[in-house]
Amino acid sequence: MDKEQVKSERKTLILSLLAGLCGNATLAVFTSSHVAFSVFPVIAFGMAVYSLYQEYLSRPLAEGTPAIAFACFLVGGFAYSAFLRAQLPDMGSNFLPLMIALALLVWVAYKMGIMNTQDKSKEA
Repeated sequence: MDKEQVKSERKTLILSLLAGLCGNATLAVFTSSHVAFSVFPVIAFGMAVYSLYQEYLSRPLAEGTPAIAFACFLVGGFAYSAFLRAQLPDMGSNFLPLMIALALLVWVAYKMGIMNTQDKSKEA
């Protein structure tokens, strides 16, 4: 992706990250006995998905954006799972969700062009 595409698609990527985070929180609220019930993750998940849908309707997505948006969605879900398991060790280890989230973040950074060193050497 180009730098211009990254700036225009930043809202979509942040909303997909938030949707993954709130989606996993909603799932944890309904299925885990360790997590106290709250209606706020459900409301936040609904609002994030609705905003993501409105963003999709208002502007067409660039070529590589859907794959990166899905990866951001998964990063949000795995990051919340790792955070929840770090707070509540009775739920199990947070090693696997943390490693998956970090691997996906590295892939997203690579696809977005953040890790390119050629741009810095061309400017110098």
